[in-house]
Amino acid sequence: MDREDGPVKVTGAATYAADHHPDGLAYGYLLTSTVARGTILAMDTAQAEKAPGVIAIYTPFHPLELRPYAKEENGELTPPIQNTDVRYYGQAIGLVVAETFEQARDAAALVSTRCDAERPRASFTDGLPSAVGTSVVDVLADGVSSIDEALDAGDVTVTATYTTPAETHVAMEPHATVAFWTGDQVTVHTATQGVRLVVDRLSETLAMDPARFRVINPYVGGGFGNKWDMWPHTPLTVAAARALGRPVKTVLTREQVFTVVGHRPLTAQTVSLSAARDGTLVAVKNDGVSSKSASNGFHEQPANLSLALYGSANLHVSRKAVTLDVPATTIMRAPGESNGSFALESALDELAGELGMDPVDLRRKNDTPVHPATGLPWSSKHLAECYTVGAERFGWSRRSPRPGTVTDGDWLVGLGMATATYGAGRGQASINVRLRDDGRAVVSGTAADLGTGQSTVFAVLAADRLGIPVGRVVPELGDSATPPAANAGGSGSTSTNGPAVQLAADAAKEALVKLATEHEKSPFHGQEVTFSAGEVRSGGDGMPFGELLTSLGVAAVEATATSPRNPVRDHAFRSFGAHFCEVRVNRWTGEPRVTRWSCVVDAGTIVNATTARSQIVGGVVMGIGQALLEDLRIEPETGRFGNATMADYLVPINADIPPIDVEFLNYPDTLLSDLGARGIGELGNVGAAAAVANAVHNATGKRIRDLPITLDKLL
Repeated sequence: MDREDGPVKVTGAATYAADHHPDGLAYGYLLTSTVARGTILAMDTAQAEKAPGVIAIYTPFHPLELRPYAKEENGELTPPIQNTDVRYYGQAIGLVVAETFEQARDAAALVSTRCDAERPRASFTDGLPSAVGTSVVDVLADGVSSIDEALDAGDVTVTATYTTPAETHVAMEPHATVAFWTGDQVTVHTATQGVRLVVDRLSETLAMDPARFRVINPYVGGGFGNKWDMWPHTPLTVAAARALGRPVKTVLTREQVFTVVGHRPLTAQTVSLSAARDGTLVAVKNDGVSSKSASNGFHEQPANLSLALYGSANLHVSRKAVTLDVPATTIMRAPGESNGSFALESALDELAGELGMDPVDLRRKNDTPVHPATGLPWSSKHLAECYTVGAERFGWSRRSPRPGTVTDGDWLVGLGMATATYGAGRGQASINVRLRDDGRAVVSGTAADLGTGQSTVFAVLAADRLGIPVGRVVPELGDSATPPAANAGGSGSTSTNGPAVQLAADAAKEALVKLATEHEKSPFHGQEVTFSAGEVRSGGDGMPFGELLTSLGVAAVEATATSPRNPVRDHAFRSFGAHFCEVRVNRWTGEPRVTRWSCVVDAGTIVNATTARSQIVGGVVMGIGQALLEDLRIEPETGRFGNATMADYLVPINADIPPIDVEFLNYPDTLLSDLGARGIGELGNVGAAAAVANAVHNATGKRIRDLPITLDKLL
């Protein structure tokens, strides 16, 4: 079915965080640092305080009281504007509050800041020699003393280093927070992938009982990991609203979104693969390095994919990090796996070239029924079928094994492929289903829909379980006052929330049956009653649940159910897929163009094919952007992002994207849950950039190991 929330979004009826305008609203505007490292010596706010409409200006010298809060690695470690330390260019160092947005913005321009600036650590390349190790994993066959010994034992070995630049999320919706207090209770509308996360953070930094917070965010205009957690503008806005006794709204400018709310780290990976002449992998060595910000602890683990994808008796993965004075590094769609797959899947193709093997055949050869590092069997894996179906649908047999030999006029034509994979899991979630007297069913939980189709999944699963049309199901997402469902992240929304929706629908049916048999005015009182197709039935008689509730004068019956974490520990869980693409490179200008794409997906039960396909297409589009366009440029001298605007940071547009063919195998993973659905939100992104790079090599004979693949690298 089409998206449940599609009509309200395309007509403008959907209410996003910044669309809320409570009475008496004031507007916040962040002050941000123009140096990347140093100490603020003074901030002159006198002129700004006299500007029209200004209500208050908060700085480290006149702060809002905020306490440190425990936080995962993907964001700020300390509350904003509590001290004079500057850790990156664009850091929030103050908040101007005025009667209008324009007044707040104009007053902010009048604040002058004097800093004792230091030269920032802003070059990833320069920092590589001093990278700090975080962990090492070795899986070695009996009798093998080191990974290097294992590499030497192979007949053919390839070694290369692959790099990826910083990227940013650039979701259509800028980050925004609106806060208003009623006594000691506060309501917060904020762009987030998890309202419960915001409640937890705010309760700590404002030192208040979590029960005093209500965070609401039913619609999210894209996130990709960038809205997973709470960023500085949110606690500042909530604290300012409390201090001023009136609602406050802060919406980040597009340039502030580039710096205040995080980016994907840079990575460098050296991959060594050793194989027997028949293509059997003997050893896999992957040393990965990620950047991280001095302002937080998050860094990617790009080498991890080498522990999970291809069978080899000998595996080695090391992880290191380089600390830079740059904005916070954070999760971005398929963190670690996206960058990791570019290196591993490019190296596989280089090995296939050295062996004289077809790239698909090499991957088939090393497909494994067990997790390479742990030895646990996969819960459900049909990757081999993905290769077969994908190759046939795409026409892989027409690929020339000799790079640079297929042309079409001025264009060199190449075909490439890569494996897609991402971890699958099922966490704990609670959902409420309320059957109303108007014949509708309301399904509620704190889950978020970032455009991923989660609200549609709620509607589909509840309608299926209740036996009613989908149009009679009302999903309610993104409200911290509802039962705690899964946040949107880690490709775990449907696999976690879906089973809870099914259980809650069953529990609501049981509650209705109990009412029908026990209510004295019920026509089914004391009878054997069942519920099917939206009706209460006894013998040959049936009555729609809405009609029954109306006749009894009962507005609704409801039930909440909790689905536990996946208890299975003797299997490994992942989703799989195969990308195939065609790339054309202009022989005169070096311009690369992706012209065809096919992806076959093994991700368990597909709840709704329309929205699921959109997720895979979205991941592929981001992969094409990663491969050919996206490059967040950090100026080594200043630590400033040199292209922090939508005019300068390039992302794919419609003209860059070919038709994308997506096929789902649809094998339920019943070890994960009775529903059998695994995650797909990040799967389409994994391997996509490598497929493009491999096709570029097939077209031109040039192996590009440093993303993005721009035309200057192909001339």
